[in-house]
Amino acid sequence: MQHRYESGVRRRSLLHLVIVALAALFYAQFARAELTFIDLTHEIPTFAPSKDDPTKPDLSKPIGHSRPIAGFYHQAVLYPADMWPTSEGEFASAALLIQEHNGTSFNSPNHYINNADSLERGSIPVHQRKSAEALSIAQLTGRIVFIDVSTRVGAELARNGGRPDPDQSVTDFSDSSRATVRAEDIDAVADRIDDGVWVVARLGWEQFYGSGIEDWDTSPYVNAFNHPGFSGEAIERLIEVMDEKDVRISGIAADSFSTDSGQGAKGTDDRWSNAWPAHVRLYQRDILIVENLANLPALAGAVDESAACSLIVGATKHVGGTGGPARVVAACERKSAP
Repeated sequence: MQHRYESGVRRRSLLHLVIVALAALFYAQFARAELTFIDLTHEIPTFAPSKDDPTKPDLSKPIGHSRPIAGFYHQAVLYPADMWPTSEGEFASAALLIQEHNGTSFNSPNHYINNADSLERGSIPVHQRKSAEALSIAQLTGRIVFIDVSTRVGAELARNGGRPDPDQSVTDFSDSSRATVRAEDIDAVADRIDDGVWVVARLGWEQFYGSGIEDWDTSPYVNAFNHPGFSGEAIERLIEVMDEKDVRISGIAADSFSTDSGQGAKGTDDRWSNAWPAHVRLYQRDILIVENLANLPALAGAVDESAACSLIVGATKHVGGTGGPARVVAACERKSAP
């Protein structure tokens, strides 16, 4: 009996030592990990309502340092705050009128309604595509697979003193140029394409976001749809890689107006024929898009330091929404030296 008791004590002591050792190892690994957060979100400018039409902004009355940005609708309107007094001060509460796809924003799969000719085998029917409130946390977060073509874009901009020009003979960001995301860039990261990842492209284009110009043709950000992005061939190759590996990414994102390249967005004529390949092809696969990212040089720096980064899309959860403004953050974990 005494022998069995002593043997049991020894086993429990050994188990205790193992548990303590594992806990110490876990703590040491955790302590060596440095977690940083990078805000990838642009400010959204706001304006006071117009007296003639309060649903429209008065561009002569910006809120704070707001300047117009190019977009699909008018600038965001911030209505005067209601004041609710208390004995110690007062609450301020304003109303905001904003188009869903304004500034740094996410797109839900219901953002595009395919016709019969553009549906592909196995695609999700239009009526079954998720709206904003139906998106899962798993879709809105995921490991970042980073593509950086900013050096090539910068070289093309240098041809015109660092400024984009709508004329492709001056600065060429067409799908046939190297100053955009090509199929070869997808091939370079194909081994990291996996279920739930976010493919994030740094184009070096965020510098033109706050140009103060709304008009698509004159804004350097849209540059009359002569801007870099995911080319049609890049989207084609991305889909091929997913099919070959039997995986599905959560989404793509970039520091540009549409994530599609300008040529891809514009299409082959003034009727938007054969346009928006990322939107037309990815939503029917339940893959999301995030547009107008900011601060990608900081993300590039984290990736260069071999950090493991994940994307967090702070998406609004409004019923029936096709997308919305988002606070997008990268969470990067870098292991420090022991």
